[in-house]
Amino acid sequence: MAGTSHRFSAPQRHAQGPQRKPDWLKTRLPQEGQFDEVRAILDNAGLSTVCRSARCPNQSECWGCRTATFLLMGSVCTRACRFCHVTTGKPEPLAADEPERLARAIAQLDLRYAVLTSVDRDDLPDGGADHFARCVEAIRHAAPEVKIEVLIPDFGGDTRALDRVAKAAPDVIGHNLETVERLTPFVRDARATYRRSLDVLARFRAHPAIRTKSSLMLGLGETDDEIIACFDDLIAAGASILTLGQYLQPSPFHLKVERFVSPDTFARLKEIALSRGFERVAAGPMVRSSYRAGALIDEPAPPGAPVNGTQNTNDRR
Repeated sequence: MAGTSHRFSAPQRHAQGPQRKPDWLKTRLPQEGQFDEVRAILDNAGLSTVCRSARCPNQSECWGCRTATFLLMGSVCTRACRFCHVTTGKPEPLAADEPERLARAIAQLDLRYAVLTSVDRDDLPDGGADHFARCVEAIRHAAPEVKIEVLIPDFGGDTRALDRVAKAAPDVIGHNLETVERLTPFVRDARATYRRSLDVLARFRAHPAIRTKSSLMLGLGETDDEIIACFDDLIAAGASILTLGQYLQPSPFHLKVERFVSPDTFARLKEIALSRGFERVAAGPMVRSSYRAGALIDEPAPPGAPVNGTQNTNDRR
């Protein structure tokens, strides 16, 4: 049964806001001809990437770094977050051969860094955790030199599911906080709570070889103090990598933009995030969860940067 795209009336507190995009958000999409070979490989393997399906404006930059983000477990989500344009409905059964098809395609594409993400699959007993793990294991077998990042759902808070993903040993595990605590009930599906997301990230503190990562969308009505409180909550949960980007309304039926955050503000928030203890931060209007993911991991850490998201409290500013 195919799903249907969800529709929302935005909460009253988000009913008004600027909708004309400033110049810094105007960007050109990559030329179609640049990706013919990649498209052919993906189509032959029956795979989807977020890069293509979302027509991401960062596509050229990420592909240039030999990084791609793959969408697993279909394109229909069981949740209905008010910022997301993914179709909500009843998903199709899992494709049992997806891990092998994915691994072959990644080897053929000669990627250096692969990001695996998915829709929420609350219809599955483990939320799809075993499928994630099998994908990681298949890639390790077919292309052992590739670094792997997984951007996972919360799996309903099931610790056994989270441990199954960690056991597969991806290099990075990401789970997005998305927004500040006050706005979470208005922005995310009711099952995706702020504290559960922090608990998901904290679960991986038992695996120090795995870096943990999260992301915030700005422009939904949050304050700077609330953003900084998120920084501290994420550091306490063990997150060491952070991305900050501008929320953009995907349709007239989704939450409206409350403000367009300037590049200067993003730069200031990046410096604050680093001072609070993050090892790596990408921040800017066009930054998304997987923006230059491989390059972000490999770039030199700033002097005195913490390891694995921890920092001596005497050094925190």
